[in-house]
Amino acid sequence: MKRPLQVTLLVLSGLGLLHASLFTDLSLRFVKEGMRPMLVASGVLLLVLGVAEAWSSQKPVSGDDDADGHGNGHGHDQEDGHGHDHSTVPRIAWLLFLPALSLLFYAPPALGAYTAAREAPKAVAEQRYFDPLPATSPIPLTLTQFTSRVQQDHKRDIGGRSVRMTGFVTPDKGADGWYLTRIIFTCCAADAQSVKVRIHGAAALPANTWVTVTGTWHPGGTLGTSSAPAALDARTVKKVAKPVNAYTDALPLF
Repeated sequence: MKRPLQVTLLVLSGLGLLHASLFTDLSLRFVKEGMRPMLVASGVLLLVLGVAEAWSSQKPVSGDDDADGHGNGHGHDQEDGHGHDHSTVPRIAWLLFLPALSLLFYAPPALGAYTAAREAPKAVAEQRYFDPLPATSPIPLTLTQFTSRVQQDHKRDIGGRSVRMTGFVTPDKGADGWYLTRIIFTCCAADAQSVKVRIHGAAALPANTWVTVTGTWHPGGTLGTSSAPAALDARTVKKVAKPVNAYTDALPLF
């Protein structure tokens, strides 16, 4: 790969990172919010390296020729003693341009219902103590908070209480109901996990539609134990806008 192309690759990669992390929210499809500063810094560094490489290529290079202009006769900058040319890199290096261009011109689809439908729900962390639920109704909860209350709160305070949660629709083909879902990044898309609450009593909207659901716990098993399903009897389902940072298990949008 010739030097001008190396410069182009560095500059395109830097611009792509800045486009995804500084000028748009595309980076949030792949990494947590806290990693954006590192992506911005990486984009700036690649641009600086590209500019430095371009500048250095303009400087005259002193030759190795001797005084009579015949050179040293070794030719190490092009070939070794066996006649192999080391001035280029393998053709596969051209594939490096694809991710650089994709950051600028093509945004891969965000993770959603397709991913969530093909993996088991994330296991919630064990919790021994729960604060009393507020008197407000409906109670705003994350999907993780609801699941923990249903399966671990031995006081069973969640029983009969109206709650409100926000997530996206994941259809459950061949079964009654559908799932209200959140995908959570621990670090990035590679370690994504989903938390799901089954919704009863309301027709499923198209997959990946973001909704806020209000309802009460759907009885089953023994409340306060792992036998209790993370499920809701829906009273209302309202479409909402997709949040900017969609890969956290956040409280309802309203």
